[in-house]
Amino acid sequence: MKRSQLPDTRRWVVKIGSSLLTSDGRGLNVPAIHDWVRQMAALREQGVEVLVVSSGSVAEGIKRLGWSTRPTELSKLQAAAAVGQMGLVWAYEEAFGQHGLHTAQILLTHADLSDRQRYLNARNTLRTLLDHGVVPVINENDTVVTDEIRFGDNDTLAALTANLVSADVLVILTDQQGLYDDNPRTNPNARLLHEVKVSDPAIERMASPEGGALGRGGMYTKVMAARRAARSGTATLIAAGREKDVLLRLHAGEELGTLLIPDLEPYSARKRWIAGQLQARGTLWLDEGAVRALRRGGVSLLPVGVSRVEGHFRAGEVVVCRAPDGEEVARGLINFSSDEARRIVGCSTACVRERLGHEVDEELIHCDNLVLL
Repeated sequence: MKRSQLPDTRRWVVKIGSSLLTSDGRGLNVPAIHDWVRQMAALREQGVEVLVVSSGSVAEGIKRLGWSTRPTELSKLQAAAAVGQMGLVWAYEEAFGQHGLHTAQILLTHADLSDRQRYLNARNTLRTLLDHGVVPVINENDTVVTDEIRFGDNDTLAALTANLVSADVLVILTDQQGLYDDNPRTNPNARLLHEVKVSDPAIERMASPEGGALGRGGMYTKVMAARRAARSGTATLIAAGREKDVLLRLHAGEELGTLLIPDLEPYSARKRWIAGQLQARGTLWLDEGAVRALRRGGVSLLPVGVSRVEGHFRAGEVVVCRAPDGEEVARGLINFSSDEARRIVGCSTACVRERLGHEVDEELIHCDNLVLL
C-alpha cells in the first residue's frame, strides 16, 4: 500500500496510548479525546469505518479513587481498571454523541481470541456493530486478566483487532513522531523513517528488546504489532497523536509519521487466528530436514521430523515448532496429546500406528493448521 491509496481505505483501527489519553498518567485528557473523536467523526463522513482501541482505564481509576501512586497489587490494579473504565466509556460516549454517533464498549481477554468459537463470535459482533454505524471502543478486560493471560499491551490488542475485522489500516497514535533509525531520545541525529516494509529484517534488529534502538525508544511493541496486522494485509501508521488533525492528514495521504507496508502474503482467516495465539501449550523441536520441508511450504509436519517434545497439551491446542538452534519456525494445532506425541517422536507412519495401537492421523500438524513464521 502507498500513501496515495490511504484516501481510498474504508476500515481503520485507531489505537490511542495511555500517555496521550491520560496526560502522562494524570487522569483522562478529555479535550484531547474530543479532538480525536472529531477527526474520527469526519472520517466516518468520508465513508471510513472506525474502531477505537483505547488505553487509560487504570490511570483514570487511580485518579477517581484518589490514590497518589499506581498500586502494585493485582487486586488494586483490577479495581482501578473497573472504576476507570466507567470514566473512559463515558468520555467516548459523550464525545461521539456530539456528532450523532453511537458507541459500544468491547472488553476482550486473550481467552476470547484463543477459543475459536468465541473468536468468531467477537468478529461477528464487531462486524454487526460496524454495519449499524456504531463505533466500537475496545480495551483489554483488565478487571479479570492476570499477567499470565494478558495480551501484554494494547498495541498487540490493536493488531489482533485489525486481524479480527480485516482492517485496511491500523493507526497507532503515540508520543513520538514515528519510527526512527535510532533512539531519538538519546541520538539527536536519529532519522525519521517515513516508509518501511514490515518484512525488512533491519526493523526487527532495531526493535530488539535486548538493547535495540527501537526497544529503548519504546517502539518494539509497535513494530511487532505492525507485523501482526500485516497478516491480514493491514497497513500500519505510527504517528504523533498530538499533531494537529493527525488522523485526517494521514487519511489524506500526507507524509506524517511512519507507514509500515504489509509486503508479505496475507494469511487466510483461519491461519490468522492460529498465528494470533500468544500462548502456546508446548514446543516441538524439529530436525534440519523437517525445517527445510516446512519452509518450502505446503507440507504437514510428520512425527519423523521431530526430535523432542516439551510441555503438556491436549490434541487441538497450539504448539510452537523450533529449529535445532531454537528459532521459531512455525506454530499450529497439534493432532495429538503431549503424551502421545512423546511416544511417536521420530516415527514413520507405520510405526506411529504400532506404538499407539489404533488408527491415527498421519500428521502431527496438518498443513491447513500450520502457520510459518
